[in-house]
Amino acid sequence: MNKKLILGACLGLLFASCSTDKFEREIALVPQVKEMSPVRGVYTIKATTPVGYAQPDLLPAAELVSEMINRSTGWDIKPVNGTIQGINLSVDSMMPEKNGYTLSIDKESVEIIGQSYEGVISGIQTLRQLLPPAIELEKGLSRHNQITLPIIDIKDNPTYQWRGMMLDVSRHFYSVEEVKELLDWMSLYKMNKFHWHLTDDQGWRIEIKQYPLLTEKGAWRKFNSHDKSCLYYARHEDNPDFNIPEEHLKVVAGDTLYGGYYTQEQIKDVVSYASKLGIDVIPEIDMPGHFSAAIANYPNISCFNQAGWGNVFSAPICPGKDEVIEFCQNVYDEIMPLFPYEYYHLGADEVEKINWKKCPNCQKRIKDQGLKNEEELQSWFVHQMEDYLNSKGKKLIGWDEIIEGGLSETSTIMWWRSWVKDAVNQAAENGNESILTPNEYFYFDYRPDAGTLSKVYNFNPELDGLTPEQKDLIKGVQANVWCEWIPSQERLAYMIFPRMTATAEIGWGKKPGADFEDYKKRLMPHYDRWDLMSVNYRMPDLTGFHATNVFTDSAKVDVKCDFPHAVIRYTTNGRIPDENSLKYEGPISIDTTTHFIFRTFRPNGSKDEFVHTSYVKQSPAASSDVSKENMKQGLNLKSYEKQYKNCEDFTKGAKLLTDSNVDTIAIPEGASGHLGLMFTGYIEIPSDGIYTFKLLSDDGSRLYINDYLVIDNDGPHAPKEVVGQYAMKKGLHPLTLYYFDGNNGGSLKLQVLSPEGKELNDIFLN
Repeated sequence: MNKKLILGACLGLLFASCSTDKFEREIALVPQVKEMSPVRGVYTIKATTPVGYAQPDLLPAAELVSEMINRSTGWDIKPVNGTIQGINLSVDSMMPEKNGYTLSIDKESVEIIGQSYEGVISGIQTLRQLLPPAIELEKGLSRHNQITLPIIDIKDNPTYQWRGMMLDVSRHFYSVEEVKELLDWMSLYKMNKFHWHLTDDQGWRIEIKQYPLLTEKGAWRKFNSHDKSCLYYARHEDNPDFNIPEEHLKVVAGDTLYGGYYTQEQIKDVVSYASKLGIDVIPEIDMPGHFSAAIANYPNISCFNQAGWGNVFSAPICPGKDEVIEFCQNVYDEIMPLFPYEYYHLGADEVEKINWKKCPNCQKRIKDQGLKNEEELQSWFVHQMEDYLNSKGKKLIGWDEIIEGGLSETSTIMWWRSWVKDAVNQAAENGNESILTPNEYFYFDYRPDAGTLSKVYNFNPELDGLTPEQKDLIKGVQANVWCEWIPSQERLAYMIFPRMTATAEIGWGKKPGADFEDYKKRLMPHYDRWDLMSVNYRMPDLTGFHATNVFTDSAKVDVKCDFPHAVIRYTTNGRIPDENSLKYEGPISIDTTTHFIFRTFRPNGSKDEFVHTSYVKQSPAASSDVSKENMKQGLNLKSYEKQYKNCEDFTKGAKLLTDSNVDTIAIPEGASGHLGLMFTGYIEIPSDGIYTFKLLSDDGSRLYINDYLVIDNDGPHAPKEVVGQYAMKKGLHPLTLYYFDGNNGGSLKLQVLSPEGKELNDIFLN
């Protein structure tokens, strides 16, 4: 950390020295503003420049501006009530665009006018991005007696009013200071909703005075499988970001326990801090499922007075008992004074209903209420809690499972299951609002790869199949950070930067014609800002190679990185590169099979993750002598039911579900559950050469051609694409592709590219 701060300070002085006499910095705003008119010239902020606020409610916003400048310069600028010649903040509620703002900078003053307090904050964050990056560093501009801003007029407003981030603090705990830092990051990019996932099976994180065991015991645990996996990654991936923070450990009766919780006073402090930044906080107390941390300490709220698990998920609370409804309402009674925002998240996802089928109390409730089944029992429970929230002036949000069994007229769904493609349509037909957070795009616990950022950025919230009126029911977008494998603030930053900025731009609304390349160009200066903020961001991907690269004679290893400050180091002996490994200085020529591990290092010397790539010398594989006569287009597909962990022993212990011919490599429509697919047949190669294969899957997959493993994308994982190559001669080559999905919601896609890079279609036979 000392090294980080010293280098950050040096960078801060460098940036500061470039910004004093004239304005030369590139205007690179994220999210992109709606209208911008820069002109030649600068406005100069001095130590005597006041910050004025026109309405008393804007004092916290004025303090943000003065604190930001004072921290970096060492000055003592103070907010002034009224309009002055300096930096002025005001609210004009008659502005046409909700939460919009204008920012006008001329030679005499800076004026930010917002339609609301939130609009003023958005204007301040645009101002912040126009300031030198060293504004982020304590005393970063202290050597200078003035700061320049470009003369510019900006008119801007959000397209969507919900631009959210969710943090799961149940799997791994985050301190008050760490949560506040996340709020700072969100505010910089105009994100305005913080969804705080406070309870789950792995830990209860909020003090409830009526039920003290929830935090006395429910907030602590022995190391579980997630914790052990993180420690494994820390060792085997040379990545200390996976270590469990020692400050969240304690020893009780010889056992090391992990955990923590927030007192009610700490909750109030965080909510107040978020409010100053224009961010609303939405608490989630997940029920009726994911409630083991409570059931373990108050077992009477379960069906059979004990915590347990069903086939996949934990056993839920018992909605058949009146005292359970009372328990849940009592919890919310203590929470409501802490969270003034109108929306509350009930969760209500992944509810294992096996106990409900066997529970006499649940079955009696179903009968007494005239319900059809356990799905309607879940909806009955959700409606009970929603009615209670409504009676207190609050509104309910639930994961999209609340659609099952019937939606109320007033609930809002959060669409997370990408594979339930009509969830938003169902809600819209019922007149309900939706927040878009499909896991395929916005689950930031999924490890990013080379295609992740562009995929997030290119998500279109204008969903197909909705009328204009139904599209108005989409409140916005949200990224979710589930923390099973994110135990530290450093790992959290790595997983959300830069993906969070892409989410922010989607929610703010992209200008017509905006594309990923333009976004990447505007994003590049922000890496400098993150360096000064000590943000452990993910660096831009190395390019110029695949997971497996094939050559027949010799090859040139030509590695590229869009980030100009990246230092690239590598090894060829299987060891993970460190700061002493060979530095990549330019293309490397090889004529034998070579396995590289490349790793990028940030300007402060910290390490990014590493990447394997193999350069394999091959002679083109001979084609099969089988005849095309009597062959059909497509491949044979056998589907199996089994709880797979990998693609080995694929048929052993598996139940054959279907055996049919298919035209494409894809998951059959309607397939679900613990699924295994085996595609067999031939690939027809049009000419001799080296062919490229791109295999995307969630979970694992393997591609064999001529019994040669071309791509290994095996193991349980989020959507991940692996690219490999294989040299083949013209003709037919036998192909086998294995795929498994560990639960509902998988994905599978194979692309084949010719030696010239052209995608090939209709090349499979069986």
